[in-house]
Amino acid sequence: MPTVFELEQSLFFQTYKRLPVDVIEGHGCYLTDRQGKRYLDFFGGLAVNALGYGHPRILEAIRAQTERYVHLSNFFVQEPQVRLAEKLLEVSRFSRVFFTNSGTEAVEGAIKLARKWGAKRGKKQLLGLSNSFHGRTMGALSLTERPKYREGYEPFLPNTDHIRFNDAQDLRSKINGETLAVFFEPIQGEGGLNVLSREFCDELSALQKKHGFLLVADEIQSGMGRTGRFFGYQHVGLRPDVVVVAKAIGGGLPLGAFLGTEEVASVLTFGVHGTTFGGNPVACAAGRAVLDEIVDGGLMKRAEEIGVRLIAAFRGLQQRYPKLISDVRGFGCMLGVELSVEGQLVVDRLMDRGILVNCTNTKVLRFLPPYIATDEECDKVIAELDAILASL
Repeated sequence: MPTVFELEQSLFFQTYKRLPVDVIEGHGCYLTDRQGKRYLDFFGGLAVNALGYGHPRILEAIRAQTERYVHLSNFFVQEPQVRLAEKLLEVSRFSRVFFTNSGTEAVEGAIKLARKWGAKRGKKQLLGLSNSFHGRTMGALSLTERPKYREGYEPFLPNTDHIRFNDAQDLRSKINGETLAVFFEPIQGEGGLNVLSREFCDELSALQKKHGFLLVADEIQSGMGRTGRFFGYQHVGLRPDVVVVAKAIGGGLPLGAFLGTEEVASVLTFGVHGTTFGGNPVACAAGRAVLDEIVDGGLMKRAEEIGVRLIAAFRGLQQRYPKLISDVRGFGCMLGVELSVEGQLVVDRLMDRGILVNCTNTKVLRFLPPYIATDEECDKVIAELDAILASL
């Protein structure tokens, strides 16, 4: 009988480079494969599993909602959507929310919102930042600058361009009275955990006051308390008009959203935007449980504590291995360790030792642990990384 790996090769478009791990279950911060080997997972479904695997509050919310109904048309008001929206807007201090199925769909919705807002203002130009990643649909790809994601999909949306990351001079040269919106990740996840500089953000804010364009924060990876604050932009002194969230918000179920101020929200009226599955009631019920745990259950504070512990340890390793570690950056449970060697080499050796992390932008180890990680689990990751660096 063929293995699942062999079947995968014959059944699917080959768009994913799968890990050689046949996972059968997950509990807490650990995954277990078919052979019984346990892995400490420190990239948690690429920032989705903020509360780890099998969190009882999420499971109970899912169970309770499936016993009521699994899907209703958005022609109906749905209590799980309302309860999640209520909490999300309370914490974020935005005015309105639209639920989607995913992050890239939320980015598309934010693009439409910006276009609608700018239509009567003579503003057309959308700007992203270099080294960015906003998703794989055509609008999101138009804002994504990295060539590896764009090649072969041209042409992209008209009136789109990119500003060099943290380059205030290029920022000034690209923005004018026709600028509609600037999309930014406060901390670039796929791009290598790069953090926006305060100088760049101050200039961006000053130009917004002068030209009156929108700021759209992509918090798909950095939001929902991952950095120790609810949104990543709170670390860099910006206040966007629109924010996009996904990943952790659904507790493992497909869910995203874009949030806006009252001013921008008013342009979306009956019939101009919609979705069949966005805001699925089961996902929203799970999302409310996630938010309650992150905000009221102290897990956002815990994410901050994990970050303090890991950053201190990573910087200690940087002092021990200055020829191997060139930089440590990020906040909370969204951290990057930039190496001078190929990152995948270290990722593979960590996996052999039962530690799962991710490599992004070739040489950056990306750490996205669940907010429930213990001090002992953090120390185990550090010890294994230390041993591997010593061997190199």
